Amino acid sequence: MCHARRVTSEPVHPTGADPAALAKIVARQRAELERLRDLAATSAVLERAKGVLMAVTGCTAQAAHEDLLQRAADGNRTLLEQCWLTLGALPPPKEQPLAPPPGPRPAAGTWQVAPTGTVELAKILGHIGRDLVRVGTPHELAQCLLDHVAPETDADAVMLYERLPEGGLELIGHAGIDATLATQWRYVPPVTGVVPLDALRSGEPQWLEDLVAADDRLLLLGESPERWPSRAWLPVPVGDSAGVALGVLRRRGGPFAPRERELLRAVARLCAGRLRAFDSSQERAGDGVTQTVQAVFDALPGAAILLTPLRAATGEVEDYRIEAATPEAVDVFGRTGRQMLGRHVLESYPSVAGEPLWHGYLEALQTGVPFESEPFVYQDVVGEVPVIATYSVRAAPLGEGLLVTWLRHDPPERQEQRLFDVQRLGNLGWANWNLITEEISWSDQTYAVLGRDPEQPPLGLEQLPDLALPEDTGPLTHAIAELVRHARPFDVPFRIDTPGGVRHLRLVTEAVTAPEGTTVEVHGFVQDLTPQRSAELALVESERAMLLQRGILQAERALAARLQHALLPLPSKPVRLAGLRVEVAYLPAQSGIHVGGDWFSAIELPDDDALFVIGDVAGHGIGAVATMAQLRFTAKGMVTTGSSLTGALTRLNYLLLHSRDTQTTATLVLARYNPRRHVLAWAQAGHLPPLLVRHGEVHYLDRPGGMLLGATAAPAYESAELRLEPGDRLLLYTDGLVERPGEGLDNGLERLAEAVRAQGCGESGSLEALLATMLADERRDDVCVLDIRMPLEGVTDGVEAADTETDA
Repeated sequence: MCHARRVTSEPVHPTGADPAALAKIVARQRAELERLRDLAATSAVLERAKGVLMAVTGCTAQAAHEDLLQRAADGNRTLLEQCWLTLGALPPPKEQPLAPPPGPRPAAGTWQVAPTGTVELAKILGHIGRDLVRVGTPHELAQCLLDHVAPETDADAVMLYERLPEGGLELIGHAGIDATLATQWRYVPPVTGVVPLDALRSGEPQWLEDLVAADDRLLLLGESPERWPSRAWLPVPVGDSAGVALGVLRRRGGPFAPRERELLRAVARLCAGRLRAFDSSQERAGDGVTQTVQAVFDALPGAAILLTPLRAATGEVEDYRIEAATPEAVDVFGRTGRQMLGRHVLESYPSVAGEPLWHGYLEALQTGVPFESEPFVYQDVVGEVPVIATYSVRAAPLGEGLLVTWLRHDPPERQEQRLFDVQRLGNLGWANWNLITEEISWSDQTYAVLGRDPEQPPLGLEQLPDLALPEDTGPLTHAIAELVRHARPFDVPFRIDTPGGVRHLRLVTEAVTAPEGTTVEVHGFVQDLTPQRSAELALVESERAMLLQRGILQAERALAARLQHALLPLPSKPVRLAGLRVEVAYLPAQSGIHVGGDWFSAIELPDDDALFVIGDVAGHGIGAVATMAQLRFTAKGMVTTGSSLTGALTRLNYLLLHSRDTQTTATLVLARYNPRRHVLAWAQAGHLPPLLVRHGEVHYLDRPGGMLLGATAAPAYESAELRLEPGDRLLLYTDGLVERPGEGLDNGLERLAEAVRAQGCGESGSLEALLATMLADERRDDVCVLDIRMPLEGVTDGVEAADTETDA
């Protein structure tokens, strides 16, 4: 039995297999395996003995074979016995002088070394020959050669390249190189400068011992050619000509010694026999099956194998051998395609023994009638995940063998369920109209989308506009007419009225035309877009409300800004009040659309004193501006009419508690300066402390007691006095100057002190420079600052005196 993935479960209707029959099959398999092992060992020993004779005497493969046959006949021994005798007791060569006599050089391939060297090399070759018996692949051959020649030649890697029919090279075996390099250089095109190709064309070894000189004219393997500074490429005589190149690569530079060259030549001749055995096993995919047949299978889609029956002496079929396989064929061990060639069915698919498939194969061989199995369920393993799948198998006689194919398929009901799930989840249904036979087919979901009773017949194309609302009937009718007359597909939205309300639908269709272009069939789908359309309408309505609200807020901001500008005019330049230089700054917030409640006053009183006020009303908008105006004018009026600073704060707190919005709060600083005594008396209601700069030192004033306005009905306010000295600078400010998102208030106050300290008290200490330093980022709140300075004695600052009501 064959299938496309690893089989891990039995068929649905298994028949019990006879244990005695299974035991007989296993016994036959073991006997066949032992026979094949003996045959492989005999072939390997024969080829190894021939290779040794070729390496020692320099003769051809045919001459070595005839020599072994002659020696076996002369000694009345079998060929295998003679091979072992040849490998175990190589006769030493004749004595030769240490230095070659003058005259012409010996022919290439003859053994020309000292006697001791000859015996040593023969011993090395004998070890290599014995190990070649266990070699089963070109990769194993390359590793075996590297293990033996590395101690003798300092070799670090071995590569075996086979010449392809089109002239290029294919890497068939390697050892000592990584898989990445092997993949990159698996195929070498037939270009000039490729040393392995030069060795095969010339039939002579190529010794690369100076890569610097060879780099300009040769194509060197590897991303870093200097990795192997010395290399040797030797042709391996397989058959009448050299078809394989043996590469020996070394990390050690320098030339190959004469002894190393002779050893590598002998190794190339020695492994020729083993490579020839590999070629003979690959020349045919099975009895009577050539590589051409396998090439056909390589191009076939799907899963298929070609089987040859293996019969006992009685003629009974004991097993099948896989002669060819397509790339998609997989056995239970994970072998695919060509990896399965030569395997037996009971080895690749052991569960088939005694099952209905096995009997079906036998029946097809006996009757010549193809066998087709009933669908059966197997559990595949896909990416280590078990997947239940259904298969059917077909076995057709082909010559003396069987062509077996199998197909994986899903039950029709599963496909139908998937189609139903797609329609349900997409809230759509398919429809088909045959204009020739007038047959109409709708899916169940189409009835649900259109709100039709499934017991009613489906509607024709010309009847669909009757379902739409009157305003959508025209576009739908026109689209259907264009589809029928000119085969123009359409995607048209329309609405229908149902007991549950109006539904927004979408009809998508296309036409199937006859050769002359006439529409003969229409198919498409209808989809319910009501949830999406409702979401779109809700979004549009939300956006419309947002735009309306934004307009209202912008109008409110503009009105508040005009009110604030009218109530809080800013002086264009610093002014002088009661002998003090006063500079004012007010900056509105840059984010949001609301105007804040920050405010200030700086006026001269009737007794020539100066009044300074700075405050901050909680909140934004017109309400905050109105509260600001109320507090500002009330504070000035009460102080002007003789109220003390603390008394004014108490009355302002009462006023705020009994205002229209009883939840409003505010902070405030009131300060009165006596120019005759140079004393500044001040009180505060929950406001930030003023900052004093004196003789280059910067510190905050200790605040007298005072709760913010509007917080309690029984507040207690205190006052304090500060004698100003020539050169003093006093800053009154609102929290917008020091607050930043994610930063504590103490950090903001420290930043202000550092900025003032860095600017000093000269021209560089202007209020404009200070604001630029403190407000580098976007302002999220209003900023209000009063910069009060006491001039130095005898110094005129050029600031004009203010009117009695400066009201900065």
